[in-house]
Amino acid sequence: MQPNTQNTIALLERTPAALDGLLRGLPAFWTQSNEGDGSWNAGEILAHLIHCERTDWMVRAKILLQHGESRAFDKFDRQGNFKELAGKPLGELLDEFARLRAENLDELRALNLTEHDLGRRGLHPALGAVTLAQLLSAWAAHDLTHLHQLTRVMAHQCRDDVGPWGKFLGVLQCAGHSATA
Repeated sequence: MQPNTQNTIALLERTPAALDGLLRGLPAFWTQSNEGDGSWNAGEILAHLIHCERTDWMVRAKILLQHGESRAFDKFDRQGNFKELAGKPLGELLDEFARLRAENLDELRALNLTEHDLGRRGLHPALGAVTLAQLLSAWAAHDLTHLHQLTRVMAHQCRDDVGPWGKFLGVLQCAGHSATA
């Protein structure tokens, strides 16, 4: 395993614990609210991450390694699990995400990726040719994006209560960063 992959795994294996530490046992005020206008709450963010564990990162890594650029990745539905996971207790979502992530990281480690493997290319349906190294790095950045999103959504709940400190609290100034694909 290359150091780049080890660094990526080091971050990816911490995301479930970070989410668990932040969310488990919190009142619904923090976990069921969003920023309005179709934004996601904590449960929807977790549902999205669970869906990614089932259908995105490792699935795409295997397609890339097996088919290269001869087969494009399947299109990804960003809200694919929302209906299936709606109403599930947050603790169950946290547990399911942790289980799926551990399984995927065990599978990733078992690939014993080489520098050559990391340079192999696959075909993203919207982005075109991508390398395995880019896919794995995007997986880590994706986790960080949703951790950022979650803290921004939570901070939004007290935006009216912070008074004049709001101008110093960057999380309250942030409007999000994700584009739709």
